[in-house]
Amino acid sequence: MRAREFGVTPGNFGTGKQNAITDVAEVRVGHVTLNRGKNVRTGVTAILPHAGNLFQEKVPGAVFVGNAFGKLAGSTQVQELGTIETPIVLTNTLSVGRAVDAVVGWTLEQPGNEDVRSVNALVGETNDGTLNDIRGRHVSTRDVEKAIENATQGRVAEGAVGAGTGTICFGWKGGIGTSSRVLPSGYTVGVLVQTNYGGTLMVEGVPVGEELRAPTTAAATPDGGSSADGSCMMVIATDAPLGERNLERLAARANFGLARTGSAYSNGSGDFAIAFSTATGLRQRHGETAPRPFTLLPNDAMSPLFQAALEATEEAVYNSLFMATTTTGNGRTIAALPLDEVRGLFQKYGRHPQG
Repeated sequence: MRAREFGVTPGNFGTGKQNAITDVAEVRVGHVTLNRGKNVRTGVTAILPHAGNLFQEKVPGAVFVGNAFGKLAGSTQVQELGTIETPIVLTNTLSVGRAVDAVVGWTLEQPGNEDVRSVNALVGETNDGTLNDIRGRHVSTRDVEKAIENATQGRVAEGAVGAGTGTICFGWKGGIGTSSRVLPSGYTVGVLVQTNYGGTLMVEGVPVGEELRAPTTAAATPDGGSSADGSCMMVIATDAPLGERNLERLAARANFGLARTGSAYSNGSGDFAIAFSTATGLRQRHGETAPRPFTLLPNDAMSPLFQAALEATEEAVYNSLFMATTTTGNGRTIAALPLDEVRGLFQKYGRHPQG
């Protein structure tokens, strides 16, 4: 079940209809899950900021890096120009190169892009090599294209799907999670995470990690590394009219939201947040040179958006864990978070989850 069905409701703001990043109008998400034989547990997740030609109508975007032990291809141009011009794709570490090539090819083939000669594909990753034969590089160009083509609005599949198929979080099975918040102003903030990091799990202040102590430390780190290593990719969408500067500040809050869940932010953790605005008046048309007026929210209006990003990131992480299933691959088994035991801990600490 999702965290909210369990009774975990972080924060004060209400959620959107789907409690997902797709509650931000026009945002779509697609997955391709590769679950083959005994060793392939990986996949692709694609996030599309709007339904039109992304290259011709670039959205304002920004990147915030919590710890850069990871590969976020395309981030430097986003930081320089403040725009995103392709689908955002998440996959495993050794498939970033192929995913970049696939996104570039897909973009070149879109109607209206016949004369395009430069594409900045935005591709992030986490390392799923414990459960997946990562060296086999099983993600294909077609897998990436299918994730983009399959992207839809509405409900988003969570847990061990797409880019989260082989990931691990706090020693339990991680995956894809999403959540949203709707502000009194009417603006929506949605977050999607790919969780593959460590530390000591806290669920709304209940010390789950200290009490349960996931028994997968050795299995998750066969090379003897710290169980706190790993990464988390966070994608934040909003319909609020934000430029790249305040989008970077919004992305930072998603990274800070990981702290609420107990992240250790270790040396080997790649903690990257990508934020974008779907506000139509802020889209940059490819090749435009004439000045035009636009509207931006002022700094003093940012605090509710920051809070929404914190809350939605925290709940998205919980959803990635609560929706994941025990997974065996590459000769190892990673257990799902034992929700019955978590329910007992909530009762022990004076919390009374439903479900």
